[in-house]
Amino acid sequence: MAKTIGAFFSLYLATLILLLSSGLFNTYLSLRLTALSVSEVWVGAMIAAYYLGLVLGARIGHRLIIGVGHIRAYAACAALVTVTVLALILIEDLWVWLALRFVAGIAMVSLFIAIESWLNEQTENASRGTVFGFYMVASCLGTVLGQLAVGLFPKLDSDPLVFVAICSVLSLIPVMLTRRLHPALQVPAPLALRYYVARVPLSLTVLFLAGMLTGAFYGLAPVYGLQHGMDNHQVGVFLAVSVAAGLVCQWPLGWLADHMSRVRLIRLGALLLLCLGVPLWGWFQFPYPALVAFSGVLGIVQFTLYPMGAAFANDNVDPERRVGLSALLYMVYGLGACLGPLAAGGLMRAWGSDVYFVFVSACAGLLVVFIRERKVKGTHRSEDAPTQFVPMADTLQNSNVMAVLDPRVDPQRDISHDPVIDDPLAAPAAPEPEPTPEPESAPVRAASAGEQQHDGAQGQADPQQVQRAQALAEQARAH
Repeated sequence: MAKTIGAFFSLYLATLILLLSSGLFNTYLSLRLTALSVSEVWVGAMIAAYYLGLVLGARIGHRLIIGVGHIRAYAACAALVTVTVLALILIEDLWVWLALRFVAGIAMVSLFIAIESWLNEQTENASRGTVFGFYMVASCLGTVLGQLAVGLFPKLDSDPLVFVAICSVLSLIPVMLTRRLHPALQVPAPLALRYYVARVPLSLTVLFLAGMLTGAFYGLAPVYGLQHGMDNHQVGVFLAVSVAAGLVCQWPLGWLADHMSRVRLIRLGALLLLCLGVPLWGWFQFPYPALVAFSGVLGIVQFTLYPMGAAFANDNVDPERRVGLSALLYMVYGLGACLGPLAAGGLMRAWGSDVYFVFVSACAGLLVVFIRERKVKGTHRSEDAPTQFVPMADTLQNSNVMAVLDPRVDPQRDISHDPVIDDPLAAPAAPEPEPTPEPESAPVRAASAGEQQHDGAQGQADPQQVQRAQALAEQARAH
């Protein structure tokens, strides 16, 4: 364990610093816009633009790293993140802020692609699970510390932005000074959308709704807390407890998911999320400690939907196509994270902050309705199902490159880049027409027949052609 941490300490440290700054900034932005009486729709749009940049920027980050290398790409993207943060001090136009958040999302996902591909290339199969576990801990710990760091800045001025910019630059130091060799980059896998939709439609539904919940949480939960009388520090704790509870409980829930029906467990968790959200619809006024307790329980369910949905998807996809599966899960999760804040923000703008938990209950209700055991036919169940439950980071900061760190995935035998030949929805390919044989003289046909008989061990000729050639040869001898 100590050897693994020491071997990748610089990359783990950079990850922690980056997520600390990102976690702080996302919460600060929601609080700052709410304090300025900006519409909840704008708050949701800011986090949606950031997540859209994270999703669409994955391919851009790959091309950038291929072109200039890991360290140069990392340095350029860290500088770009710093610029997008500091520019908010000088510019007040919300449309410009929206564009800056989109660019920041592209730059941030490129940073994590550089780190994750580095980890993957220099990790052996036997230790990938351990490396993945520490990377996930560093990611979630950084996110939790980022929420708690909000309390260090009681005034919503430019000081938090300066701190975020400092962290972005500070993350350069461990990467620039690392002694590790430059890795080769994994090429993104094609999505093969129809193949995976036919195999794992329920898992894609789970991932989409989980993304909606996560995006709305990071964008609108701070607004909910602020409008219910919390100060900045209390809002940070409110969010941090939820993230930390989701992280800690992934291990016991993972054990449970490996020993019972995963569909049933997902549905029970969604039912619990639905029921817990109902008291927070505005019927009662809860004290702050009760709201923190609610946040912790909701986080346990909310932040375990992604790993349980991913585990269920891996149960029903061929082991050789799991890299492509992870890429698609990431895209679907990101799409949900883009739409979730917009939907929740619009609802909160129209009917007040209590509607946030109405939105949470509605998403959970959709899971209860659509995720049922009777819909699982097991037609495409994998040969190694049930696959191992693997804890997953709770945010979209991590790109789809992290999929190859998953112990369930074997990059050496993965064929996600190959064409899908067993797509159940694909039209059967038309057979190629057989070439018309050129006319030959009887002696030549006889010679061909003799060669075909002599080389019968190497290939099999058409029996009718052989008999015809033999008949022609006998006629030639008779004459």
